[in-house]
Amino acid sequence: MSGKFLTWIDDRFPLTKTWNEHLAQYYAPKNFNFWYYFGSLAILMLVLQIVTGIFLTMHYKPDSNLAFASVEYIMRDVPWGWLMRYLHSVGGSMFFIVVYLHMFRALLYGSYREPRELLWLIGCVIFVALMAEAFMGYLLPWGNMSYWGAQVIISLFGAIPYIGDGLSEWIRGDFVVSDATLNRFFSLHVAALPLVLVALVFVHIVALHKVGSNNPDGIEIKQNKDANGVPKDGIPFHPYYTVKDIVGVGVFMMLYLGIVFFAPEFFGFFLEKDNFAPANSLQTPPDIVPLWYFTPFYSILRAITYPLFGIDAKVWGVVAMGLSIFLLFLLPWLDRSPVKSIRYRGPTYKVMLTLFVVAFIILGYMGMKHPDHTDLIWFKNVRWAQLGTLVYFAFFVSLPFYSRREKTKPVPERVTFK
Repeated sequence: MSGKFLTWIDDRFPLTKTWNEHLAQYYAPKNFNFWYYFGSLAILMLVLQIVTGIFLTMHYKPDSNLAFASVEYIMRDVPWGWLMRYLHSVGGSMFFIVVYLHMFRALLYGSYREPRELLWLIGCVIFVALMAEAFMGYLLPWGNMSYWGAQVIISLFGAIPYIGDGLSEWIRGDFVVSDATLNRFFSLHVAALPLVLVALVFVHIVALHKVGSNNPDGIEIKQNKDANGVPKDGIPFHPYYTVKDIVGVGVFMMLYLGIVFFAPEFFGFFLEKDNFAPANSLQTPPDIVPLWYFTPFYSILRAITYPLFGIDAKVWGVVAMGLSIFLLFLLPWLDRSPVKSIRYRGPTYKVMLTLFVVAFIILGYMGMKHPDHTDLIWFKNVRWAQLGTLVYFAFFVSLPFYSRREKTKPVPERVTFK
């Protein structure tokens, strides 16, 4: 009976064909390691954010006079509302942790290299869309930090010559952050951007399955097939990697739920104390900073303190921040190394990647601190941010020069296990 029903469906919809192409008969490299968990975890977090967001919108009021109170109502009076809110707020930070680690894996093993350039570009667009989604959602609780954070970030667009002021006004829908801003951010956060993200993730997966997954050795397994056309170094994604990913999901959920139940504010990193007070246009928080996943780029913005060519430093800061993201898109063409994986690359890339990661962490930390204070030894925070900015850009600028000259190790013909 079930066979006939499945046949009836297959005659009208390619269910079995889709299952085989993308799971049962999609051959992935045998040597996936820990770093390959984060792609599936990113999809999990996208689904969780959409589901919890749906429940929150049932009780949330996108009105400047009611928004903050509606969040309090969700937390205090809606059955399990506190859980939905914390799953969503903590989930936003966990989503970015997973995405950053997913992108770092690409830097480790050259997953942006040929033939995966388009796959990487789609992933970068997803990253930008995710930042826009998070920024729109950050305003919705209508807390004092989210209000002033939105005010500052939107005002940055005013630094764009000629069109800046008009663009800022268009984004806000008003001359200041107001009820109009809240309404348009709400509609973008719950409708437009989630649709864009889902569509981009779908395209990302289709592109991945077209070119095949990379592996820690950077070897193309499709180039070594048996008589039946099956990659010799590949295994079906299902059941091998579906089971492996389920184990990863189980460990991740323990960490995720542990934070949700025991430290949902996570010492002010996931939810700032200033956001537990309603928005007040007459009371500016002592230090206006975005959430931690924006702070590396915010720190690059603030690191530019000197005017150049008669142009204000704020303009150059916005340019530097935009360029820091744009350079990610150029990575497949900046890297000229004959090998992909860090296992076989020379010491220069390993040192530069390590410095890049350290600089990114320092930039993230400095983005949460006052620029004129000294929270680390020796220098003021702004000096550390400037040093981190130099290292960040040096990673990309120097890559085309040393990557094609550094001595590499021979790459094996078959995948290896370490």
